[in-house]
Amino acid sequence: MTRPAPARPGGLRLGLRANLAQFSLLVGVNALVGGMVGQERTVLSLLATQDFGLAAASAALTYIVAFGLTKAATNFLAGTLADRYGRKPVLVAGWLIGLPVPLLLIWAPTWTWVIAANVLLGVNQGLCWSTTVIMKIDLAGPERRGLAMGLNEAAGYLAVALTAYLTGLIAARAGLRPEPFYLGLAYAGLGLGLSTLLVRETRGHAQLEAQLTDAERATNAHSDLDRTPWAAGGEGLSTREVVVRTSLREPALSACSQAGLVNNLNDGLAWGLLPLLFVRGGLPVGQVGLLAALYPAVWGLGQLLTGPLSDRLGRKPLITAGMLVQAVALAGTALAGSFRPWAASAILLGIGTAMVYPTLLAAISDVAHPSWRASAVGVYRLWRDTGFAVGALLAGLVADLAGPVAAVWVVAALTAASGLVVAVRMYETHPSVARR
Repeated sequence: MTRPAPARPGGLRLGLRANLAQFSLLVGVNALVGGMVGQERTVLSLLATQDFGLAAASAALTYIVAFGLTKAATNFLAGTLADRYGRKPVLVAGWLIGLPVPLLLIWAPTWTWVIAANVLLGVNQGLCWSTTVIMKIDLAGPERRGLAMGLNEAAGYLAVALTAYLTGLIAARAGLRPEPFYLGLAYAGLGLGLSTLLVRETRGHAQLEAQLTDAERATNAHSDLDRTPWAAGGEGLSTREVVVRTSLREPALSACSQAGLVNNLNDGLAWGLLPLLFVRGGLPVGQVGLLAALYPAVWGLGQLLTGPLSDRLGRKPLITAGMLVQAVALAGTALAGSFRPWAASAILLGIGTAMVYPTLLAAISDVAHPSWRASAVGVYRLWRDTGFAVGALLAGLVADLAGPVAAVWVVAALTAASGLVVAVRMYETHPSVARR
């Protein structure tokens, strides 16, 4: 007997077209979230060595360690809080915590203040970026998640790139402080205002998707649907069960988690160590800022293509190939020694990262049941952003022992190994592609 589809509470509908205004607003909000990180990408490593006199690379990169560990833990907390209390309160709280960050960076008399600012920035990013991801997944529905994540991540990382470039220009003309951080003040104020006044709660969309999906599975109990990634679903999982399933037990989820960690490990290297490498290579601050912007710019724009491409080709091919492309790009960075080869490597690194970044989020969303999806995204982002801290620590230690070029080679090898893990362990997660 066929069951009727459940009523749609409050007239809610799934899909990008049905939720275009709210989805577009959240894209803009996430651009502001990305800009908060972009204010540091060019300036802060130079500030560490030039203003605060930190000679050792491992000491100079401590701000990335503080940021990465805090953001990783907050990602996990954000997913749990979003499932329990709703998405919008978590988003607004993240902006409130981010407001003091630019002021602390402007006024910092010691490096400890910079570390404290990056702890707050990590909380801001963990709460705000995680929540905008979850809200877009809620609105998009199951078929266009790749496109949704491509738009989300493109907005965030194009803002990172633009802000990194602008702060490099400002620093070259006005100095490292305070002028470059005025952009961060504007981003934080605008983000808080939009999130408080215009953003609407989306948890009801996730509940609607859970009802529709469970009804479809009950109606088609013996169809191909049982052999899709939804077979990894199940309602009512405890937080511990979500952590174990996402981190270790479920093949696709765990493969994505390790790939996310390694991806941000090499991003931690690009953020913290590569500007120092470029300066040692004789580049002026303006060109360092351009290189710091080029990689996330290609990354951001590329996701407009790779996100929807993963909806057509599947998740696994893009993730595997993207990790290997990143490894080749990092090898090119290690071999280069002037602006143009470094720029070519930055472009290639951006292409590889664009292939991976939205696709990993889409794959997590494919597999996790809507009832615990936000928590699974939080666990994935916990592992992914731990990569910032691991990358900064590893790059700093290897650079101090054997030089920055050796650090780049080590990270390139780890990135290639991660791509091979995905190739062996992960299965295809997109429901339509998996049924072909």
